[in-house]
Formats: sequence, C-alpha cells, structure tokens
Amino acid sequence: MSKQVLIHWPHGKSTACTAGCDWLAAARDAGFSIPTGCLGGSCGACEIDVNGTTIRACIATVPPSKSGQLNVELATDPYW
Repeated sequence: MSKQVLIHWPHGKSTACTAGCDWLAAARDAGFSIPTGCLGGSCGACEIDVNGTTIRACIATVPPSKSGQLNVELATDPYW
C-alpha cells in the first residue's frame, strides 16, 4: 500500500500525493511548473532539490518519506 506524502513546493503551496507518483504530474497538480527540456533525463532542465538531494523530475518519482513530508526547491547549477 502506497503512502501519501506531503510536498512543500517553492511557491509556498503544499500538496499531498501518493509515493511513486511522477514528479511532473505532482508539480502540475500543485500549480507549480518544473521546466523541462528533453523528457529523457539528459538535459538537466528539470532538476529540483528534494530534501537537499538533486533529482531530475522528468525521470524520477516521488519517494516515500519516513517523516511523510518532502521539501522541494529549484536546483541551481553554478555552471549554467
């Protein structure tokens, strides 16, 4: 049975979704736009930081969380 995860988005909104949900769909449902480019994981346009770990939203899913919560920030690349 998949658990609900509370996601805190950069724009101040919090939403819940089921662990295993697609990150892009979770963001869309929250009214938050994650930039995308290739949709295959190679360009890095969709990188977000989830609890301090950078992931590529186009190829990742919302993980389960022991605390039941995840904090999302936009990733920053100092070389871009």
